Amino acid sequence: MEPWADLERIRAKAPLVHNITNYVVMNTTANALLSVGASPVMAHAVEEIDEMVGIAHALVLNIGTLSEHWVESMSRAGRAARRRGIPIVLDPVGSGATRFRTSAALRLIDDAQPTVIRGNASEIRSLVLSEKGTRGVDSTRTSEESLDVAQSLARQFRCVVSMSGATDLVVDGERVLRIHNGSPLMTRVTGLGCTASALTGAFAAVNADPLQAAAHAMAVMGVAGEIAAGLSAGPGSLQVAFLDVLHSLGEPEIRARMRAGAE
Repeated sequence: MEPWADLERIRAKAPLVHNITNYVVMNTTANALLSVGASPVMAHAVEEIDEMVGIAHALVLNIGTLSEHWVESMSRAGRAARRRGIPIVLDPVGSGATRFRTSAALRLIDDAQPTVIRGNASEIRSLVLSEKGTRGVDSTRTSEESLDVAQSLARQFRCVVSMSGATDLVVDGERVLRIHNGSPLMTRVTGLGCTASALTGAFAAVNADPLQAAAHAMAVMGVAGEIAAGLSAGPGSLQVAFLDVLHSLGEPEIRARMRAGAE
């Protein structure tokens, strides 16, 4: 794994990442994308979806603050991105918490045929097992105990599944990559899971292998989170430190800290 090579490509190419995301995280995810060198746009109006997708290098769909109008915009964007052949990342935030949320996530999978589905273990399980396992948007399951479910989802929809947890798992139905980086303090800051999905879009825009792209995004997230946690007094300062670390992160820090493996 060489995530620093993707990071350098992002900084050189500044890919435009079109996000249809939630109100809670728009600022956080936009700043994270800017910090790694990508160009974010947050546009959800159905009137401009086709044009915006037409100039984007990746599309990220996030159902965190859901409404029927937004689902329609996401569906239209997903179909347009699929026609263009650009990578699509779906974050099924809170899937499993309500029927509306789960059905919206499944509809978007059908319409968009995402390149990567990125979520926590409970969200991923809900897409396969119709299981209610979330506590709001937080997982009540571990990634390791949900590996078989993630593999099943990846095979069913021919996509990559990136599942966050104490150990992040990235799978494609056959291969399994594990990333052991991160800090418990990251769970005390809202929007960092959504940030992982946004960064996955940026990495997928410069790496044609979606398994590698998703794993590299999670590795950079984890390493940056570890470094930022060491510089922070708590969740508030972590948010600022995390963006600063993303901006300056390079090969030496990633090589020294990254703990990842394949099977």
